[in-house]
Amino acid sequence: DHLSLDRDKKLVFLTARVHPGESPASFICQGVIDFLVSQHPVAQILRDHVIFKIVPMLNPDGVYLGNYRCSLMGFDLNRHWQDPSPWAHPTLHAVKQLIVQMNQDPRVSLEFYIDVHAHSTMLNGFMYGNVFEDEERVQRQAVFPRLLCQNAPDFSFSNTSFNRDVVKAGTGRRFLGGLLDDTSYCYTLEVSFYSYMTAGSTAPVPYTEETYMKLGRNVARTFLDYYKLNNLIKDNRPAHIQRDREKSHSVRH
Repeated sequence: DHLSLDRDKKLVFLTARVHPGESPASFICQGVIDFLVSQHPVAQILRDHVIFKIVPMLNPDGVYLGNYRCSLMGFDLNRHWQDPSPWAHPTLHAVKQLIVQMNQDPRVSLEFYIDVHAHSTMLNGFMYGNVFEDEERVQRQAVFPRLLCQNAPDFSFSNTSFNRDVVKAGTGRRFLGGLLDDTSYCYTLEVSFYSYMTAGSTAPVPYTEETYMKLGRNVARTFLDYYKLNNLIKDNRPAHIQRDREKSHSVRH
């Protein structure tokens, strides 16, 4: 019975800081983590139904050295997902192996891969997604960004785009989009280094560490909306509250 329950678990895999100079990605990732481990009812519901695997820093050597884009050995790791070397790209090699292992695990369903970046020219938060031949899959892929746009005033769906740019073939979003099952969705989540515009605003608002982390919290919250829409989550109460209520109900009767 325990195994059959585990098979129903959905898996979300999130990575950040493959480009070491994109420090806003770390604050977004921190916002996701802080929210998911909190006692907030939404976080508790998500933990009951979804497994989150998070790699906050894919390029720690590059971050330590103060590089902007490359690793210790001068590689842009986000162009080597197709065939990472355990010697030249060890972190990427290990994470790719883990993702492949999770994708083949019959106990879970890997549904999301999100790689977090920061953008040097565009405003707001936005996403890049993949292009598919199946029109229904294309429509399903747009659901999460649309929901995030409703939850995060600094997220722009109009800046979000879906493409199969050949130059991006070695990125996590493009490569894993072709590797994982048809039920999986792979995105690059970008956020401006500078500022965002909200609906009706006349001037951009500078991002702060707190507003980056708030976007991370809103990303985490959006998974509840997504899985309620897909009927995985049917109750707004954490599992332990539901169990306590059921026990209380049975005692009264």
